[in-house]
Amino acid sequence: MFKATLGNVGLLTDSISTIAELIDEGLFKLGKDGISLVAADRALVAVVDFKILSSAFENYEMDEEKSIGLNITNLLSVLKRASADDKATLTLQDSKLEIVLQNASRRRFVLPLLDLSQEEVPPVDQLEFAVSAELKPAVLQSGIADAEIVADSVLFEASPSRFGMRAEGDISSAQLELERGNQSLIELTGTVEVKSRYPLDYLKKMIKGAKIADSVKLNWGQDYPMKLEFKSKDKAQLSFILAPRVSENE
Repeated sequence: MFKATLGNVGLLTDSISTIAELIDEGLFKLGKDGISLVAADRALVAVVDFKILSSAFENYEMDEEKSIGLNITNLLSVLKRASADDKATLTLQDSKLEIVLQNASRRRFVLPLLDLSQEEVPPVDQLEFAVSAELKPAVLQSGIADAEIVADSVLFEASPSRFGMRAEGDISSAQLELERGNQSLIELTGTVEVKSRYPLDYLKKMIKGAKIADSVKLNWGQDYPMKLEFKSKDKAQLSFILAPRVSENE
């Protein structure tokens, strides 16, 4: 038996909306401490790591942990039908997930479970990052939008005292710099200088995770995967691992 009631439906809707930009179906784990999903996109360029904690729910009941396969597009379509004042109750019944949205009215949706096996995901938990920067999401959004004007990828740079983003096209360039102490650069850690390039089409999708958090934490290294972390304290966490675009001309 699994039954959970969520008062802040927007937290789940915003998270699933961002995930749906990258993957269309996934195996969700219903655990004692919350609902989680780890999945890679079909191109194996990015990995999604999502968890909404049991503490985010008004009521969370389960008798045994299990995994359920869901079409993420269909799940999102249902969640988007919730208004700001609705409560959502998720109930697992046989081979279906029932979602009831309740406020002035009671609306019931039923989603079939998919027979999915856990696909092999790159061992992202073994990554060790050289630098970390925590930013205001608006700054990263601006940097991504600026870079998109001139190129299809952006170079992230860091030193012990500075964070930067740089994009260069055939005739144009865009650059963003934040010195340590800037209020938009919440935290900067690392003792080495590193730079690594990443595709903008993926970053544009991932930055939408900022809807659930007040800051975004970036972890990366020299020509190394990047981890983007969005956290809503005691409620949810949404992380992405993005493969670098390595160039011999850097």
